[in-house]
Amino acid sequence: MESTLTKIQRFKKQHDAAILAHYYESGEIQDLADFVGDSLYLAQMGAKLDNPTILLAGVIFMAESVKLLSPKKTVLVPDLNAGCSLVDHSPYDKYLAWRKQHPEAIAVTYVNSSAAVKSITDVCVTSSNAEKIINAIPKDRLILFGPDRNLGAYLEKKLNRNMVLYPGSCEVHVLFSAKRLFELKETHPQARVLAHPECDEAVLRQADVIGSTSRLLDEVKSNTRVSAFIVATEDGIFHQMRRARPEALLIQAPAEGSCACNRCPYMKLNTLEKIAHALETLTPAVDVSLDIAERARLPLDRMMAITDGKAVTWPVCFY
Repeated sequence: MESTLTKIQRFKKQHDAAILAHYYESGEIQDLADFVGDSLYLAQMGAKLDNPTILLAGVIFMAESVKLLSPKKTVLVPDLNAGCSLVDHSPYDKYLAWRKQHPEAIAVTYVNSSAAVKSITDVCVTSSNAEKIINAIPKDRLILFGPDRNLGAYLEKKLNRNMVLYPGSCEVHVLFSAKRLFELKETHPQARVLAHPECDEAVLRQADVIGSTSRLLDEVKSNTRVSAFIVATEDGIFHQMRRARPEALLIQAPAEGSCACNRCPYMKLNTLEKIAHALETLTPAVDVSLDIAERARLPLDRMMAITDGKAVTWPVCFY
């Protein structure tokens, strides 16, 4: 009987498909992917690749970003239920009402948002490029930042920029316990604490390094003077960290309650079997309506341009 992995390779070749996987996917999915990375890297690769079919093993907003940047490609996902708590916290109507309160401001929206929400924003950011993009915004312009309040508060403080923050949060990162992290540090005083900026401020205050998933992975790879790391982000990143530093002690920061680990339930909906089915049937495919796509592509294009060091123009007012 043909194995699932063999089926994936056969269907992938049949449809000239490329597989992109986020760091939060299971290790077996990361191992079969052509490219593994954070949301910025996946968006960049999705736009750069010549393959007519892209399978995005991650969550739906990531696949939407690939589709927005490459509208002629078929963009598949293993499971249409792979959503995101930040997307759930920022429905279009609610985000639009918030946006209209400050029409003169520049709306900066985290890529962890729906295509509809992107369509009413001025520029998107990822946790990898947010500082660069905010620094490109004129200092005299008010900034609206959503939907992740923790990332926004971190950037507001670090960059000394006045922002109006949307009250959304990531259900994975807000569960890390500052009290239990303090106790864990007492047990492992030699460990370096790495944290994603979506964590609460009380957790970030205890971190030695704050950054995107790719930044945290780079720290483990490059800082060979340190042999132990406490990591406050989703546990999928440990697969790449262990491959890079098998000798290092890697501990996930503790969550509230009795949960032994902290993982994204949406990312873990994706399986090898679902990937094989998607590649065989070319379903489910992510699509974005033309009217939303035209508007939602603009903030992603601005993000990519600034990331590449190019100048952009900013709208005067939101109409």
